[in-house]
Amino acid sequence: QVQLVESGGGLVQAGGSLRLSCEASGRTFRTYRMGWFRQAPGKEREFVTAISRSGSRTYYADSVKGRFTISRDNAKNSVYLQMNSLKPEDTAVYYCAASPYSDSYSYTGVREYDYWGQGTQVTVSS
Repeated sequence: QVQLVESGGGLVQAGGSLRLSCEASGRTFRTYRMGWFRQAPGKEREFVTAISRSGSRTYYADSVKGRFTISRDNAKNSVYLQMNSLKPEDTAVYYCAASPYSDSYSYTGVREYDYWGQGTQVTVSS
């Protein structure tokens, strides 16, 4: 089992940047695929980005491709989300998630992730 704690959210103007961090408990962090999801008010939780166990492969939603970058540091039990050129439509609660499943499973589905953080609010003003 793993516990996840996000940090780094806040209020930023359109065009600005934020860096989210997610720290995991336990010594098995490197065995999990990691992802970031977001949920805006009245909308379903949606995939943002994910990274493989080694960090060699990354996946992005079309809406954030070229603006967001996911990375991980297995030595620090952490995954990061660098968000640049933020837009008002990026406003949401951002969740870090861990998936114990093999790569035969999707990286983008909510159901493939068993462990979730509490979320951190990101608000982008126009």
